[in-house]
Amino acid sequence: MDKKVTGIIAYISIIGWLIAFLAGDKEGAKFHLNQALIVDGGMLICSALTQIPFIGIIFWLVNIFLFVCWVIGLVAAIKEEEKEIPLIGAIKIIK
Repeated sequence: MDKKVTGIIAYISIIGWLIAFLAGDKEGAKFHLNQALIVDGGMLICSALTQIPFIGIIFWLVNIFLFVCWVIGLVAAIKEEEKEIPLIGAIKIIK
């Protein structure tokens, strides 16, 4: 897979991220692999925490924010731009 396809597939889900990481152009799409991992991981954690009574409302709102970040990242991957996601885009997991 080339850089663009790898970046797009990385945003699909955790499984899409794994496929992009294992079979895609890791060096070319490293930026989007990192951004997608942060968003997908955050959404997974927030989805689990929304089950807690009362506190779950806060995580539900955070999950909406992460969904907006996911859309921003996906659009940037489609346009082949390296645009950081707001607030959490500076976190680097993959170096």
